[in-house]
Amino acid sequence: MAILAIVTGDGFSKQMYEQLRKDVDWEHKHPTGVIFHAASFDNSGNNIRVADIWESEQDLNNFFNSRLKPVMEKINAPIPKAEIFTLH
Repeated sequence: MAILAIVTGDGFSKQMYEQLRKDVDWEHKHPTGVIFHAASFDNSGNNIRVADIWESEQDLNNFFNSRLKPVMEKINAPIPKAEIFTLH
């Protein structure tokens, strides 16, 4: 079942996002199950907001645990909060 993930990360800066993007390279090595990804920041540039659509919550969890989380730990990025909604 497809899901919408709304992710918020206070203290997660544009610089952290760009480093994560570079190291994980999801633009060239597409994660299994991703349908849509959009990221934005508040005016300070230090608080990320993400909207993702995935084929399943399991696909999102696999990508987060195997590819995102290790790089986030390496660059000392805070673990964001996620709300998951089943798409209708």
